[in-house]
Amino acid sequence: MTRPPPSVRKTPRRTRTPLVVGAAAVVAAISAALGHALLNPSQAPPPWASPRSPSAAPSQGPAPLPPLHRELRGTPGEADGVVPDGVTVLDDGIPAVANLDANLLEALRRAARDGAEDGVDLVVNSGWRSPEYQNQLLRKAVARYGSEAEAARWVATAKTSPHVSGDAVDIGPADAAEWLSEHGARYGLCRIYRNEPWHYELRTEAIDRGCPRRYADPTQDPRMRP
Repeated sequence: MTRPPPSVRKTPRRTRTPLVVGAAAVVAAISAALGHALLNPSQAPPPWASPRSPSAAPSQGPAPLPPLHRELRGTPGEADGVVPDGVTVLDDGIPAVANLDANLLEALRRAARDGAEDGVDLVVNSGWRSPEYQNQLLRKAVARYGSEAEAARWVATAKTSPHVSGDAVDIGPADAAEWLSEHGARYGLCRIYRNEPWHYELRTEAIDRGCPRRYADPTQDPRMRP
């Protein structure tokens, strides 16, 4: 094998110098950039720009509801309008019943007495509600249905809900709601929404003229528009 000329053996020594110099230049450039950022904090990314920050991430889903006036932070109780199982329109000790409009409650009790003769018990699933409880139900409805628009078909705001004013009651079980749908007009008790067979309100004119035409859902009810 023929030995390479001396000039070839010396080539690696000559090429190391530019590499070292180039690496040193890169390190110097990085150091200068870091130093510049430290000396000029206004040009560094702010803490809230982190990818994990909610403000930096793209928004997903519907915009959240604005802060509601007075909302329960814990678990609601009977004082807020929660109804235990088996409560009827005769249970004065339950706020959801006791805080109903007096005329509505009297009509319900007349209907309950007649219903009992037909073997039907009018159970109160929901009646009066506090504004805080209503707001909580609305939040849950938005989470369940995925949007404020869809939730509005089932749950009103505290400002518009007839439950908060004591002017509405949800009756169960299904056979009791069906009985009241058939006989309620004679007591002035009317089903208001087609999508809520349990929801009843007082319409005294129904005693003579029958119940008014039902809305498809609460979004068609002019009272629900603040």
